Amino acid sequence: MIAKMRKLHLAALSYDRDDILNALERTHAVEIREREGAVPSDSAGELRDYLSRLESTLETLTGYAERRAKEEKTETVKDGFEVSYTEFMAAGEFRPRADRILEFTSASLDEIAAAKAEEVRLGRAIAAALPYAALKRPFSSYRDSKNFVVRLGLVPASAWENAAPALEEQPLLACEAVPAEEGMVVCAVAHRSAAPALENFLTSCGFAACPYAGETTGEEQLSSLRRELSVAEDRERAAEETLFGLAEELKDFKIYCDFVGFELEKAEASEKMLCSAHTFFLEAFLPADEEEKVRAALEAKSLPLFFEFSDPKEDEFVPTLATNNEVVRNFETITNMYSAPNAREFDPNTVMSFFYSVFLGFIMGDVGYGLLMMLGGGFLYFKNRGKESGIKSLAGVFAIGGIFAFIWGFLFNSLFGIQILPYTVMPDLGVSMPDLGMELPGAHAAARPSSWTFIGISIPAILIISMILGIIQLFAGYLCKAWQHWRKGRIFDGICDGLTWAVFSLGALLAVCGFVDEFNVPQFKLVGGIMALVGVVLAALTAGRHEKFIGKFTKGFGSLYGIINYASDVLSYARLYGLMLSGAVIAQLVSHYALYFIVGGNFALAILGVILMVVGHVFNLAMGLLSAYIHDARLQYVEFYGKFFEGEGELFTPLGSKKKHISVSA
Repeated sequence: MIAKMRKLHLAALSYDRDDILNALERTHAVEIREREGAVPSDSAGELRDYLSRLESTLETLTGYAERRAKEEKTETVKDGFEVSYTEFMAAGEFRPRADRILEFTSASLDEIAAAKAEEVRLGRAIAAALPYAALKRPFSSYRDSKNFVVRLGLVPASAWENAAPALEEQPLLACEAVPAEEGMVVCAVAHRSAAPALENFLTSCGFAACPYAGETTGEEQLSSLRRELSVAEDRERAAEETLFGLAEELKDFKIYCDFVGFELEKAEASEKMLCSAHTFFLEAFLPADEEEKVRAALEAKSLPLFFEFSDPKEDEFVPTLATNNEVVRNFETITNMYSAPNAREFDPNTVMSFFYSVFLGFIMGDVGYGLLMMLGGGFLYFKNRGKESGIKSLAGVFAIGGIFAFIWGFLFNSLFGIQILPYTVMPDLGVSMPDLGMELPGAHAAARPSSWTFIGISIPAILIISMILGIIQLFAGYLCKAWQHWRKGRIFDGICDGLTWAVFSLGALLAVCGFVDEFNVPQFKLVGGIMALVGVVLAALTAGRHEKFIGKFTKGFGSLYGIINYASDVLSYARLYGLMLSGAVIAQLVSHYALYFIVGGNFALAILGVILMVVGHVFNLAMGLLSAYIHDARLQYVEFYGKFFEGEGELFTPLGSKKKHISVSA
């Protein structure tokens, strides 16, 4: 359900503002709202930039801390650890140290970047010098003289092999080629009169001139470059050691980051207030049941201030705070991805969570998958218990859905696609497995027909069940619409817009059941038809009640057209059948062939069968959950919420609730 909100009005002296905001933060129950005429300040922008630098540095130090922990097989400080309120408020004293950490981290990162760039440069230089390491004479000895030109360089080995036979035709006095890993090191000498011919010959070979000169040898040049590379690597390691040392203060740094985040919250809250030279005035929302707690916190400060509580105005925007139990709370994330409910409508999450779980379980529809969902989801949920995270909510949704998957799996008689019971409660999927010439477990389980006769037409039974589930949810959606009107005092609107279509839905449900021969309840045809007709006629007659003249008739006609939309909505639930069928077929195929390998093959095939069983079902479960999560949500958003949900709410975010790394105890 959605909590009722009250409004706090407070006026006090400016120099008491920080103390008052600290008191309000400790209640975790007050969200400050912006007043018209409030003026932004520079302090929030400065804090925002400062916090951004802190978080960037924290990310860097966390990475180095995790590297060191992996090397030493220890644990790092994980987010969510608890600190006392006194320790949190004293974190401001950490600023000098934090600023030094920022400075040292920035300098170390710059040093690492410079060292890495130097290493890249030296690596290329070493690669270029490596072919000349075997040269015993200094590079200066390979220079031109008065009458001769000397060329020292590298030629690709393949090009040199092709060009070598033509050497005798070149007017060269001497040519020496030494094999190297990168090609051939060539030293060619020619008379100056033959220099052009020499240049053309070397160019045709892909000759690359030696980049070195001076009195050093190739070996000395290579050694010098390797020493420089070692120095650069030492610089990088020294800078990294500095970061490893700074990472030891990760816990205090995380506390300080959240403290600065809270200071930013207060600065942003101050921008929402009306201020004079010496006073300030704030307005805030709080849950009605937290009023006494907030009152006590303010009175305990014994400061010169004035405050009072009131109910929000009817047309005033109010933040939304859902107060559901631990089970339903997991499904709030699904609704909020679409739109948070507004504070003046009823919370749809309780109803939605039931249908979402039923549909999720129906799509998975297997005892084995249900058990894995319960175990895996439950493990992740309890591992993250005490934290507000998307992983925790998603795990809770899958764990609850696993309960229904287990139930549906029992009804469909399916354990990883294998029929383990001698009977099925629900109709069989009618999937034919290949005949492998061997009796496999579950091969002879009795099965009911996979098709039902609807209005004389043979239709897959699971498809009809999917449609029935859809009609039931649409019926609930129209009841929710009626309740939405009634709780706002619009009784007649609830009857006309909600209850009449709920009657139509119930009639449609009965009629569908009556037209299915296997149900053997033909009486439902007449009863359901009459109810559906009464519902749609009443809806048509009352649709234009708020219109004038011709609008009353056009609105009624539009209401009749709504039957087409209704049929379209019902057909949307066919996706339940499609997703359930695809997952079930893959599960049966995987188990069928895996058991064939295990039962009828040799040891190697048995191992292959076990691998196929594990990998195949894990893949099918993962893909099934992904599809089910998306399409199940789509049914809630479009078909269910489309009937009554208003949305466009804004979640209640009390002062001090934006801590990312720690939790503060009382």
